[in-house]
Amino acid sequence: MDYSGLPSHPDHDVAVRLLPRGQGALFSFTLAGGRAAAAAFTDAVRLFTPMTHLGDVRSLVLHPASTTHAQRADDELERIGIGPGLLRLSVGLEDAADLIADLQRGLAAAATAAPAAPAAPTRQLEAVPA
Repeated sequence: MDYSGLPSHPDHDVAVRLLPRGQGALFSFTLAGGRAAAAAFTDAVRLFTPMTHLGDVRSLVLHPASTTHAQRADDELERIGIGPGLLRLSVGLEDAADLIADLQRGLAAAATAAPAAPAAPTRQLEAVPA
């Protein structure tokens, strides 16, 4: 999970200082199953639209390795922190319970995707403070 709102994020103190009202609803996370898991997640969700747009009121999901950074070689992607299982989520204004159910559907699909070498977590997962 890469979200500056988490106390464990290396830039949390800077984010709190610069964004005292909160860090927003954009974050990323990496699925251990790589591209197959990311594709399964993206295919399974219904409320998170796969598109490259910021500032929308709708919830969006993006797989940078196959979209915005598709022209880069795999070794370069890894070097700049874009692994094959990385997904970026922008949470919109839909009902929270519906979004959670959609994320659970995506994670369940990702868990059954073709296995890949496990990705090393970049940060410890923890609950986002309310």
